[in-house]
Amino acid sequence: MEEQNQNIENQKNYLPFSLILSLVIMAFAWIYTNGLGAPVSRQTAAITKQIGSQTEFEERVLPSNGVELPVVWGDLGRRLAESGVMDQEKFEEIYSQRGGINEEERKLLYGADNGRLKITPENSGFLLNLLWGLGLGNKSEVLEEGPMSDPRYGGAGRFASTGGWTAAVGDAMDHYSAHEFLRLTTEQKALVERVSKNVYRPCCGNSTYFPDCNHGMAMLGLLELMASQGISEAEMYKVALRVNSYWFPDTYLTIAQYFKQKGVAWDVVNPREVLGADFSSALGFQRILSQVQPVQGGGGGGCGL
Repeated sequence: MEEQNQNIENQKNYLPFSLILSLVIMAFAWIYTNGLGAPVSRQTAAITKQIGSQTEFEERVLPSNGVELPVVWGDLGRRLAESGVMDQEKFEEIYSQRGGINEEERKLLYGADNGRLKITPENSGFLLNLLWGLGLGNKSEVLEEGPMSDPRYGGAGRFASTGGWTAAVGDAMDHYSAHEFLRLTTEQKALVERVSKNVYRPCCGNSTYFPDCNHGMAMLGLLELMASQGISEAEMYKVALRVNSYWFPDTYLTIAQYFKQKGVAWDVVNPREVLGADFSSALGFQRILSQVQPVQGGGGGGCGL
């Protein structure tokens, strides 16, 4: 396992990965193939049972009401803006093309007394971008000493997580690991490094320790935020899996279906195992897809602002 993880960690993320997902069990198709000869009442009951079961299954993975995260956001959005990591005008212009920023999002951006973050299907993309800015700008040994700064890759500014951040004042690299938004102890820094090496993302083959895309950089920001607020290692994995599930809903609904076929409920899976390279890397998820029908739950965030 260690050798496999190391091989995947060393791969550079230049292989595009797109998931061809289709929902193969639709209610009316089920009627056509299985229930044409049954009375209407029986057909209706069977469909209702199937839809209810699927809804319950999806709720376990992606609660429609969202999940409260054990971290307080406070005034981090405002500090991102004040530091120049986030140019308010640029950021709001991006969102003006998507219907604008609502009051709750505006509070996260500019407020000073925000409580715990809550991720929902509706705000998962917005939180992705907030945490992306935090991960990029926060002073971090992962960014300064990890693979992002390895000269073999031509410099940290060459990646999607840096070059793709177009909402900064000036160049994104002007803010790369430049601001101490979070003050971590030596033990907390070690915790972030340890956990980051075990949290993968299905859009590429790298762990959070190599945050070369927006999802990786955002997850780094979240891990640092959790560590700075005293969240335990076990809880960090649980939260990371919850958040990854909202960022990649189709992926984790499919992984949950894989476990369900193995007789393992999503509630009792090992978050660290699921977040590892065998399940959550691009190559790992391809292996899962070869063993289970993909589940469609609503797409997920892209790799840009």
